[in-house]
Amino acid sequence: MASFQKCWFQRLDANLKPTGDKLYAQFNPTELQFQKQVQIAEIAIPGLDSPLLQFVRLADEKITLELFFDTTDTGMGDSAKSVTILTDPFYELLKIDSEAHAPPRIQFGWGQEFSGGRISDKKQARHTFRCVVDSVQQHFTLFSPTGTPLRAKLSIGLREYKTLEEQVAQLNLQSSDVTKSYVVQSGDTLPKIAYLAYSDPTQWRPIADANAITDPTSLEPGSVLSIPSVA
Repeated sequence: MASFQKCWFQRLDANLKPTGDKLYAQFNPTELQFQKQVQIAEIAIPGLDSPLLQFVRLADEKITLELFFDTTDTGMGDSAKSVTILTDPFYELLKIDSEAHAPPRIQFGWGQEFSGGRISDKKQARHTFRCVVDSVQQHFTLFSPTGTPLRAKLSIGLREYKTLEEQVAQLNLQSSDVTKSYVVQSGDTLPKIAYLAYSDPTQWRPIADANAITDPTSLEPGSVLSIPSVA
């Protein structure tokens, strides 16, 4: 009989390599919820019946799950151990890492056939979910007579983590010889947009010239840029 596979979490270092021991959930969740959305910008043009819709980007994929923890096997009296000894390590995944200055990047896994492991596009196939924890809600459901929490339910939200280089390689966007448009997002720079459009951040000058941009460091979020052909 195959061994029972528990779900687990593991921190990743600066090079996105596993580091440290895996953090296992005491009880497996009964279900996972995946969410993927498309972000669409509305471009209002006076006189039209409805705004033009401009594809902006895909949102990061999200997973939500519930984990259950119990320490009643240590008793209900003075010897009872608080369930927080099991739940606190999961809260630590929200704490700022002293080296990265941000919560840690982690990978989440569950058995050998994690969702997406058999996806037809092999470049996007996965056997773990690389992510950051964006929320943890803790609900205590049982206490000892002295008030020690003995059971808890954790609702955890995970957000997919991919580097810019990975996303460009996976998308493998073509047709850089066709003029396109791009809706500026907060934090965008011309080199970043050039990288997304041409896979070359040094090709920002044609975008600046096509849009009469004199200050490449100052872009207005929501504005629509013309991305010219570089062929």
